[in-house]
Amino acid sequence: MRLVVVGNGMAGARLVSEVRARDPRMPVTVFGAEQGRPYNRVLLSNVLAGQARPDQLGLVDLSWYDTHRVRAVLGGAVAWIDRESRAVHTADGRREPYDLLVLATGSEPIVPPIPGVERAIPFRTLDDCDRIVKTAADSRRAVVVGGGLLGVEAARGLAGRGLPVTLLHLAGHLMERQLDPEAGLVLGETLAALGVETRTGVSAAAVERDGVRLADGELVEGDLVVLACGVRPLTSLAAEAGLEVRRGVVVDDELRTDDPSIFAVGECAEHDGTVYGLVAPAWEQAAVAADVITGGKSRYRGSRLVTRLKASSVELAAMGETHLTDEHAEVVRFSHRARGTYRKLVIRDDRLVGAILLGDTDAVGTLTQLYDRGGPVPGDRAGLLFPGPASAARAESPTLMPDAARVCHCNNVTKGQIRACWEAGAKDVAGVAAATRATTGCGTCREAVAGIVGWLCEQEGVPA
Repeated sequence: MRLVVVGNGMAGARLVSEVRARDPRMPVTVFGAEQGRPYNRVLLSNVLAGQARPDQLGLVDLSWYDTHRVRAVLGGAVAWIDRESRAVHTADGRREPYDLLVLATGSEPIVPPIPGVERAIPFRTLDDCDRIVKTAADSRRAVVVGGGLLGVEAARGLAGRGLPVTLLHLAGHLMERQLDPEAGLVLGETLAALGVETRTGVSAAAVERDGVRLADGELVEGDLVVLACGVRPLTSLAAEAGLEVRRGVVVDDELRTDDPSIFAVGECAEHDGTVYGLVAPAWEQAAVAADVITGGKSRYRGSRLVTRLKASSVELAAMGETHLTDEHAEVVRFSHRARGTYRKLVIRDDRLVGAILLGDTDAVGTLTQLYDRGGPVPGDRAGLLFPGPASAARAESPTLMPDAARVCHCNNVTKGQIRACWEAGAKDVAGVAAATRATTGCGTCREAVAGIVGWLCEQEGVPA
């Protein structure tokens, strides 16, 4: 059974490693359009801010492929799929036959069709990041176009280098998909304290030598312009092969397309009408597809999204249905703009269906567990927004945290799994990360994992 994977990004690389963990003998070939090893795209903003080096983002070493008998064709984009003969073809004439094919082609940045846009740099890949960093070194001021999660990360990254930044966003408030207007306002004020000026409700009409020209004629000055206008799934390969494509490549609960021999995972896949743009769902899909490919019976039922942004002076967590109003749900909120704090709970049928935490996020552990499990919400709503010592212990103390509590959301790792790998010999965070992949996604769970490992070491008298 020959497996070919098209795409070696975060979804494709994870799919390959999941398959190899289940079946050490299946012939596997992976095609990656980018040169070099796969890397963690989530952490690109840390490179932009100078808080991480590009070589620290790698997901696997290039030697891993030889060690695990995986044939990797890097820098070789697949040009077309021959479904009749079951083979993929590259632009340089290479032909690779398959029995099963996985499309993990990801997304491409949306580039607005405006004059001079070629002067701007998209923020999507490690090469893009390298261009931005080199240009920033000789720039006096930057403009970031797009105020979603990626744009906010780009803006705070450039501001972290000491560069004044103007963030332009078409919608009325920042991160409108995840945040309500008040949270967007508080986030904008937090960014302002970091050196980012936010302009919402504005449209970029052209990129000029000295900055971005708005639709009303105003010039927003900047000698570095970064595009973070969103992404669209890369589906042309699937569409040209005759597969069903809507917003993404349509897949069922096994992650199969309408051709049973072809799967799709990650940002290019559309499951039950949804295209996910975060890493955690992509990795969940990769695990399910790997199970099915190697003879298992797993099914993908969709993902519960938790968006995290944790950077210097910016801490944010948003989950679920954050836009419901008092007419449709019980809404509990607290705002303290002077401290950059905003907290909101959305409760329906006595279940937490959405939440926003901006600023101090000490309640995130308790709320994420409630959201994940769908259990009844305690009667003390204020106690959820402002956990006292007892509530904080229940949420954060390794002693009282149940084994089923999910610690790493990107990789779906529970406290029980961390305990099990510790008992198997992983006595530090690096060992736990190698065994479970906890901390290797967005990295926001590192303190929690360290706390659990430290507690286990303390209980058994093992030097931490």
